[in-house]
Amino acid sequence: MTEANPVPPAPERAARDESSWAKNVSRLNLSSKLAGGIPGNVEGRRVSGPLQGFGQMWQKTYQVRLSGTDVEVADLIATWKARFPEFWPERNTFYAPLTGIAPGEVALLDVTLPGHMKLSTGVMVLYADHESFTLMTPQGHMFAGWITFSARREGDDVVAQAQVLMRASDPIFELGLLLGGHRQEDVFWQRTLTRLATHLGQPDAAVETSVVCVDRNRQWKRWGNVRHSSAIRSSIYMLGEPVRELRRRRS
Repeated sequence: MTEANPVPPAPERAARDESSWAKNVSRLNLSSKLAGGIPGNVEGRRVSGPLQGFGQMWQKTYQVRLSGTDVEVADLIATWKARFPEFWPERNTFYAPLTGIAPGEVALLDVTLPGHMKLSTGVMVLYADHESFTLMTPQGHMFAGWITFSARREGDDVVAQAQVLMRASDPIFELGLLLGGHRQEDVFWQRTLTRLATHLGQPDAAVETSVVCVDRNRQWKRWGNVRHSSAIRSSIYMLGEPVRELRRRRS
């Protein structure tokens, strides 16, 4: 008797795993023109993990349990990737690349900060397979780190999860997190998971949140990251909008 789902040989597994990771790049490039965002805040930037950030390091985990569902993990992840922008809370926009969420692709995004300030930045798809996908931040993003979206089956239930490992990128963003940014980020991903659960037929599913401070030290040697700040650059860009609009009318 043969197995219904045989384990692929080691070389085949290795090739599959390798194809799920983004290729090593020194600087980010947009593969296609996207419908929004500020490309200049992302194009040519390096990716930035927790070791490159300034503030305290946090691990945040958000989970929603879909009880008694027959949805398969692979189908949930496929839906999440395909409809990722639709699950974001209102007044926040994710501009997905034409090829979708695939390893190495770069997306732009607009996020609303406290005070209704708009911040334009982006993310790179670090990893993506049929069970999870991970987005990594570029220089200038509000935090340096990555966020992994995954799902797993537990008996008759399926648990969808978003997990962030991050530091504030610079002293300004660190202050923003202390003044309400942490709470806003929690609400953002809680609403995202609620929208995902609603799409899958369970609008009353509760989102569980776990927050752990992994490192309370701040990396003062990284204070200079402020020169890349997408908040500062987004503000300057918005101040120049009247001039750009006038030029468009004259052209």
